[in-house]
Amino acid sequence: MLFSSITFLYLFLPFTILLYFFVPQKGRNLVLLVMSLLFYAWGEPVYVLLMLAQIVISYVLLWFVDRFRGRRAAGIFYILSVLLPFAALFYFKYFQFFMDVVFGIKTKTIALPIGISFYTFQIVSYCVDVYRGRVARQKNLVTYAAYVTLFPQLVAGPIVRYSEIERTLTKGIDFSAFHENFERGVVRFAVGLGKKVLIANVIGEFVAEVAALGTRDLVLSWAYAVAVSLQIYFDFSGYSDMAIGLGGILGFSFPENFRYPFISGSVTEFWRRWHITLGAWFRDYVYIPMGGNRVCMPRWILNILVVWLFTGLWHGAGWNFITWGLLFAALLVVEKGAGRVFAGRKSTAGSIDGKRFSKKNLTGAAAGILKHGYVVFVILVSFLIFHNDSLADAFSDIQSLFAQGSRIAQDAGSVERAVFAYVLRNRIVILCIGLIGSTPLPFWLWTKLRERLLTCRIGDRAVHVLMGLMVLGLMVLCTAYLIDGSFNPFLYFRF
Repeated sequence: MLFSSITFLYLFLPFTILLYFFVPQKGRNLVLLVMSLLFYAWGEPVYVLLMLAQIVISYVLLWFVDRFRGRRAAGIFYILSVLLPFAALFYFKYFQFFMDVVFGIKTKTIALPIGISFYTFQIVSYCVDVYRGRVARQKNLVTYAAYVTLFPQLVAGPIVRYSEIERTLTKGIDFSAFHENFERGVVRFAVGLGKKVLIANVIGEFVAEVAALGTRDLVLSWAYAVAVSLQIYFDFSGYSDMAIGLGGILGFSFPENFRYPFISGSVTEFWRRWHITLGAWFRDYVYIPMGGNRVCMPRWILNILVVWLFTGLWHGAGWNFITWGLLFAALLVVEKGAGRVFAGRKSTAGSIDGKRFSKKNLTGAAAGILKHGYVVFVILVSFLIFHNDSLADAFSDIQSLFAQGSRIAQDAGSVERAVFAYVLRNRIVILCIGLIGSTPLPFWLWTKLRERLLTCRIGDRAVHVLMGLMVLGLMVLCTAYLIDGSFNPFLYFRF
């Protein structure tokens, strides 16, 4: 079941919310568990058993960890609690790829359970935190199962740690701020749905149209690269917004997963803004335990390579994902390595202070523009690698950005050029909307409008009315699209 489906929006979600708030607090975790299992089983009933088995096994193993804490046996049970979820993840996600690459053996295709990467990381983070004493072991199996299976973020994140929602799971909803959080949750969900359905899906149609052409001109090649990046961003961030919104509606506070990554001035900054919960997970559970940046340069480079190799593999078993991860590893080594070498030196890349246009200021501004352009180019290239199923197709798309390779129509006739122009002209508006929507500008404009309205006598009511109309408008438009259209891909089947 998808968030962006009529069944979820008008049947599953309303029923779940009503049932959740109808039952007493003691029964709400059970409601969440049952409805989350139903949500997951809607598309993959068999693999519900796999998820439940992992929940029960990790619960029992952590019971033994607590029972034998301070003794060697506790460490053994802890290792098992971490290794077994990863073993299941390896079998379903990487075994076929590993056998093909290492041994050259073609094996039977193994279906990938949706969301297995997300809930595996949640189970592992919980086991690690319990063993290290960061959180207390949850003794109620239903409550623990509700944490792992929580449907808002089960199949597409963000990756939520037990400590972040422990209070709500164990003590219930904080009703002192419930009305405000509920309202914010509804708005956040509607915005995320709009990003997914009205922007990501429409841009995805453009991506599919260009891919179907086979050949393209230079302008269309760059538009295609931009469209691929925007589709991935709005699809993923839209799902994250919907998850965070649903969490707010149900009384949970989920961590942010995206903060306008396309405005980044470096690759390092990009990964502080893109899929934040995944980056934080690898930082806290892999990078820092390996020594982080507190080691010698060769060891530090190895740490970066390992983390980003795993980051690439987390997204999928394929050479394109490995290449994608190692590309960012190399760029981060260069950026962070330069920072380590020149640590302590003051940067000369300042901004124009408004008093005078000195040569130094102009140079700094130009350097900032060039740096941002470099990051944007890296993003476009990286997502062409990410998007394609094979490296050959990815490199062909990259070559087309320079008017090279088989994708480019070198001797395009008038008919072909007319087709290229028509395809681009037909989608140029949504691409522009996507570019603007990927920046903080819309939120800034809304903030300014809200501040202006609040100065009026009925400003607070006007704000609420305007937010209500926005939610209603988005729901109507999204519903119309979902009823009329059939293009509604789920990009996270590989996760």
